[in-house]
Amino acid sequence: MKKAWLTLSALVLMASAGALQAKEWKEIRFATDPSYAPFESKAPDGSLVGFDIDLGNAICAHLKVKCVWMPNDFDGMIPGLKARKFDGVISSMTVTDARKKEIDFTDKLFTGPSAMISKKGAGLEPTADSLKGKTVGVEQGTIQETFAKTKLEPAGVNVKSYQNQDQVYSDLVSGRLDASLQDLLQAEQGFLTTDQGKGFEISKPVHDPLMPADIAIGIRKGNDELRAMLNKGIKAIHDDGTYDKLQKKYFGDLDIYND
Repeated sequence: MKKAWLTLSALVLMASAGALQAKEWKEIRFATDPSYAPFESKAPDGSLVGFDIDLGNAICAHLKVKCVWMPNDFDGMIPGLKARKFDGVISSMTVTDARKKEIDFTDKLFTGPSAMISKKGAGLEPTADSLKGKTVGVEQGTIQETFAKTKLEPAGVNVKSYQNQDQVYSDLVSGRLDASLQDLLQAEQGFLTTDQGKGFEISKPVHDPLMPADIAIGIRKGNDELRAMLNKGIKAIHDDGTYDKLQKKYFGDLDIYND
């Protein structure tokens, strides 16, 4: 009996030691939607570039792990994360109460208010009254889609959802859309600065509880070990000045962390 008790105790101790042993991370797989310059997009050679990509690579470098980037449509990010297709999401994903019921988030990466794009001289405002009878484009799975479907569509605005942001802009330029809703900085630097964006203008930031501004890395519920690692990496790139250098590279003197 005593021998059996000792054997059982040993097994319990071994199991506890195994549970306490941290996973050895050699790589972290991040999903990203490469239709959202300057945060994430594809270079002419097919490589992924952008502020989010550089932030992720810098975090991985501090953690001494390999970043593996996995292009994915934005509306498939949370289902793919929960299905373990990747370990995290770095794709300008806003922290919302609804998303926090599905996944966890790291500390903040930056802030990203929303805004509306429309033709210059159209006289449109990002309000239900101004957009009534008009067609507004949004990317599927975004906070802008949630806002448009909840606040604009019931008031008579035609809301059209697209698989990615490139498709939104394509229909905006062709005239099939009267306006689009997206991240303000993405609109300014990923569209208005291009040939496509000539003749369009951007609204002031649109503030609404359905469109908060804090952006973070999405991870699976309960993955506290990875969250702690990533938070350590985020702190490290702030402490050594890497974050400030990348912010200046993409946004000049604009402080997108504290705004």
